[in-house]
Amino acid sequence: MDTTTLAVIAGGVVVFGLISRRLDSTVVTAPMIFVAFGVIVGNAVLGIVRLDVSHGFIHGLAEVTLILVLFVDAARIDVKSIRRDHGLPVRMLAIGMPLVIAAGIVAALALPLGLSLWEAALLAAILAPTDAALGQSVVVSPLVPQRIRQALNIESGLNDGIALPVVLLFAFLASAAEGIEGRNWLWFGAGQIVLGPIAGMLVGWAGARLIDRAVKARWMSESYEGPASLGLALLAFAAAEEIGGNGFIAAFVAGLVFGNAVRGRCTFLFEFAEAEGHLLTLLTFLIFGAALVPEALGHIGWAVVAYAVLSLTVVRMAPIGIAMIGSGVSRSTTAFLAWFGPRGLASILFALFVVEKAKLQNGPTIMTVIIVTVTLSVLVHGLTAAPFARWYGSAASRDADSLEMREVPEMPTRAGFAHRARRAADRDGP
Repeated sequence: MDTTTLAVIAGGVVVFGLISRRLDSTVVTAPMIFVAFGVIVGNAVLGIVRLDVSHGFIHGLAEVTLILVLFVDAARIDVKSIRRDHGLPVRMLAIGMPLVIAAGIVAALALPLGLSLWEAALLAAILAPTDAALGQSVVVSPLVPQRIRQALNIESGLNDGIALPVVLLFAFLASAAEGIEGRNWLWFGAGQIVLGPIAGMLVGWAGARLIDRAVKARWMSESYEGPASLGLALLAFAAAEEIGGNGFIAAFVAGLVFGNAVRGRCTFLFEFAEAEGHLLTLLTFLIFGAALVPEALGHIGWAVVAYAVLSLTVVRMAPIGIAMIGSGVSRSTTAFLAWFGPRGLASILFALFVVEKAKLQNGPTIMTVIIVTVTLSVLVHGLTAAPFARWYGSAASRDADSLEMREVPEMPTRAGFAHRARRAADRDGP
């Protein structure tokens, strides 16, 4: 990366930091700003930042970001609490998510995109995960009942890791159908999906035991608990890749095992990861705007736009509506949960790794659809998050005895930085 590009990116981060508190009370979100900034300074407009999609920096940043996001998101989830208190996200993941993928396949095949069955399945699976940070006003707003905020938070935290094996499977099937992977593709795919979780479980469990013992023996400084925990994510990734497993699946499983093994003491991981993880996320959105959006501009047709609109509406909302049948929640709650399924970081990173590496014949079409869908989601979900949160919060509070208003255990959110910023603003005054 040249010094001009580095200076522009660093300057953008600094300027945003200077005005971040002012923007916190508006409908403008950080992903919206960084995507727009990337488009302006990238190849589409000014051409100051010139990054090709195949640039090593992009893939390196995306790889580290995905590893840490998968690990930390999984570590946030208290499995026992989900089974006991969180029936809504379980419905959204177990019923809604498979139906979202199925609906996405039908939509891709119905539209003249030219995709094969497995390519349509790959596209649908990549766009299935949600990103709560794109609608951060929803997951941190005290107006929205805690149960509903946590449902969206848990869904977002788990669905990227759950979707990953499905994405890999469809990528293998799509590649095999085109004769790209060769005769050993099935064995290779099975090894990726099976050996990855094994490596993740071993690293996550062993790492939790070692850190716990080191802390109790007073061998470990508190300031290094966070970096050591994130080091486990990279170790799980490397270990899985060495034995033929998928490193990203290993990172997710390692985070899930680690977080539940040290439950109650995992705050050090979230606090350390919050600033670093947030910076990586913002850089990813900036690069998305600078390098990926210009790639899609010349390939956008009505079918691409139609799929993007369907993906954010019917393909998401109808399955969630079905998943909520018999749950006991109101229609307004169902509509609220169904609408806030933003597509963001996971879809971008999956696209960079899976679509680029698979080298499918219709790979450019799949990439274009993903880019348009994520761009549209950043805009519409960002703009609607705050007003919809106020509307829904007002509607839900009218019935204090409803299922939605029952308290549930709080879990950390990826958008927690916004929550802390608001608390600081309330404390310090304008």
